[in-house]
Amino acid sequence: MADFYKELGVSRTASADEIKKAYRKLAAQLHPDKHAGDKKAEARFKQVNRANQVLSDPAKRKLYDEFGEDALREGFDAGAARAYRSATRGGRVRHGGGPNLEDLFGAGGAQGGIGDMLGDLFGGGRRRSGPQKGSDLASEVQVDFMSAVRGAELRLRVQEGGDEVTVRVPPGAGDGDRVRIAGHGAPGAFGGPAGDLLLTIKVAPHPKFERDGLDLYVDLPVSVGEAYRGAKVRVPTLDGAVTLTVPKHAQSGQVARLKGKGVKRQNQQGDLYVRFEIKLPETESKAVEDAIDVLERSFDKGIRDELEL
Repeated sequence: MADFYKELGVSRTASADEIKKAYRKLAAQLHPDKHAGDKKAEARFKQVNRANQVLSDPAKRKLYDEFGEDALREGFDAGAARAYRSATRGGRVRHGGGPNLEDLFGAGGAQGGIGDMLGDLFGGGRRRSGPQKGSDLASEVQVDFMSAVRGAELRLRVQEGGDEVTVRVPPGAGDGDRVRIAGHGAPGAFGGPAGDLLLTIKVAPHPKFERDGLDLYVDLPVSVGEAYRGAKVRVPTLDGAVTLTVPKHAQSGQVARLKGKGVKRQNQQGDLYVRFEIKLPETESKAVEDAIDVLERSFDKGIRDELEL
């Protein structure tokens, strides 16, 4: 199993900010746009995204730290897993107080009941007559950001050696959405039809866009001159770059909205929010120093005086 901390190059005690910075750096280095046709880079990019999805979510990270990747499985019951671990510690199972395996993996549902499985296998328990539909199976599929936004058709192999399945991801799909593929679950009993496959969509983050529902956010660097005088600049959107007017005296963190430039889902359309980030020159020069001195003197009072109580 993969070590998500090693994937991002951080320690197990890394802060949320350290994880975020490590991910952004790796995502920028490994983005498919920079490695067209490089399968290894593409696979590494997906691994980094997967690691970030887990470690950037406090609840998922806590479960991962305790149980590893098993905790990320559909229907995992942390309480039952702790009880089972306690009951079997030292290689001995405590009779009478141990957990039920159905509680650990979820009775019925996607996995089916343990009691039913044993009853059918050995002829005991509840006998059933006539065809029975197979159980539904649950799994996950990772989709890149743009495929989720625009929609995509994926060819997946449910299990090694099995048939390929066509999965249609609808435009505007979000993280956690589920797609049902009829007839690709567990085989039916006594000639009954197969169950269904339930796929949970996991959307990989984008290195530039942040998504909140149908709305998108993007940081836009602007120079001091553009912020002070106002300017017309090009802004990336899902449909290509557009021109945006930076208002005079714009401040860092100020947001402009581009209506209808977010994610489209059925008959709904989100917006794109552009956050201005005023950038200073990184070069050292006397001219820049003199210009900064002039800017400093232009403030009527200290820039942080308003924060004083």
